[in-house]
Amino acid sequence: MASYSFELNGKPQSLDCPGEMPLLWALRDPLGLTGSKYGCGIGICGLCTVHLDGTAMRSCVLPVSACAGKSVRTIEGLSADGTHPLQQAWQALNVPQCGYCQPGQLMHAASLLAENPNPSAEQIAEHMDSVLCRCGTYPRIKQAVALAAARMQGERS
Repeated sequence: MASYSFELNGKPQSLDCPGEMPLLWALRDPLGLTGSKYGCGIGICGLCTVHLDGTAMRSCVLPVSACAGKSVRTIEGLSADGTHPLQQAWQALNVPQCGYCQPGQLMHAASLLAENPNPSAEQIAEHMDSVLCRCGTYPRIKQAVALAAARMQGERS
């Protein structure tokens, strides 16, 4: 066991755990942040998506040791009060059905808009189709990403 220090949602964090422990389990168990969800456990479905130094990563296959000295942002760090443009767009368009995939969807969408603030419909579809939604709300998810991008562009003008 070793101690790993990193920034978590903007605050310093230290964690004593095995370095190979998946970040998802470290977040959910010792740190008590249950927003990131377990889906496949092999990095395919995207339900566990977090940002590591601003890049979307699958936390179920990301070892805690890889986070040392870096910045981790979870769904809890996107916006505590629900005012992030993506969260507002999700609410405006009633995106969630069961809701289980939504933290991963939101974090994946946030990484897209950070990289490309004005994505085309095709770019949104290509990016967002890599996160599983068992309920099939993909059309609303894509509409919400486009709405958030448009609102964010309006704020920048």
